[in-house]
Amino acid sequence: MKNERSTVYRMNEITSNVTRDIILDVTEKLIYKSGISATGMDLLVKTAGVSRKSIYRYFANKDELVVAALQRRDVRWMHWYRSEVDQAPTPADRLLNLFTVLKAWFVSEGFRGCAFINTSGETGDPQDPVRQVAREHKQKLLDYVCELCTEYGATDPEMLARQLLILIDGAITVALVMGDDRAADNAHCMARKLLDL
Repeated sequence: MKNERSTVYRMNEITSNVTRDIILDVTEKLIYKSGISATGMDLLVKTAGVSRKSIYRYFANKDELVVAALQRRDVRWMHWYRSEVDQAPTPADRLLNLFTVLKAWFVSEGFRGCAFINTSGETGDPQDPVRQVAREHKQKLLDYVCELCTEYGATDPEMLARQLLILIDGAITVALVMGDDRAADNAHCMARKLLDL
């Protein structure tokens, strides 16, 4: 009897986690495609195939749901970007690979720019939780680039990392707004000049 209750509890927990993951996946996809404002609760319910009550079981409101979806995207995107960039053999190659990897992303199906820049543009308040998640994401990206600059042996790794971050975000924005995947190539050329390569 005790084992049966334990099994039922575990199955309910698994189902609960699956439902929460579905809600987060759908939310992330919808806000990345159309933005926060265009992603209403009715659309989330319909697309996720769950009840409104199910959503509110996990998240107090839409803002909390959006923040959780963005936090999840941050973890996944940073893992993807780091693992791709880190495949280059030398520190200099890794710094240049920052832009090679971006170009592959720019030409991929469904590219819609940086989710964190996009959603930040929808919030007016710098203290908004969405803006906070975006700031944390950009800080993680800056920290990663700074690690690469340190490995490269830059005289001022933090300054170089800040300059490269501007090239990264500039390339992402130009690729989205202008529909120009060559933005990554242009940023790559500018990075070579910064690195004196």
